[in-house]
Amino acid sequence: MGPVSLLEEVVLDLERHSAQEGWDAAPRLYALVRSTELRRAEPDLADQLGLPPDADTLAALEQPALPEKAGVEDALAAIAWPDTVEGCALVIERVVLPPEAEDDIPEGEAEAAEYAAKHPKREDVRMIVGVLRDGTRHSALRLRRHDSDDEVLAGPDLVPALADALAGTFEPDEPDEHAPRP
Repeated sequence: MGPVSLLEEVVLDLERHSAQEGWDAAPRLYALVRSTELRRAEPDLADQLGLPPDADTLAALEQPALPEKAGVEDALAAIAWPDTVEGCALVIERVVLPPEAEDDIPEGEAEAAEYAAKHPKREDVRMIVGVLRDGTRHSALRLRRHDSDDEVLAGPDLVPALADALAGTFEPDEPDEHAPRP
């Protein structure tokens, strides 16, 4: 195995931290900032986080809770990051059903949630997905029924739709007036 990237390191750190916190947590969004930039802009915060003066890592700064009424994807669509944010990560839990259960899922949101909660083959999964401005992605998955550190799945493309939604938070809302036109 080659060297671990800064993004992989921060995603796995968030996974370990989430595992220590336990299950049934609300989604948590993090801004990923270079420790050198954080130390320059907020030296007291960098000290509070225990960042070594010469470290070049990604610091995960937890953001305010996502709005409960909006779905996660809708909430992410409304986010825009300042240039100092190099990436973002989301920790979220979901219920996953086997493919054969999809045809039986009720139409209504409340009914679908109840169906999933009571399904005998449901899987609770915690997903940690991180993306950088340059398009780099990494994610980690932990199943509740395999809740041990040695059974965490990790890779760049485990949750592509969520990674796409996070990457969308770095796309400009308005077209660049200097961009070439087709």
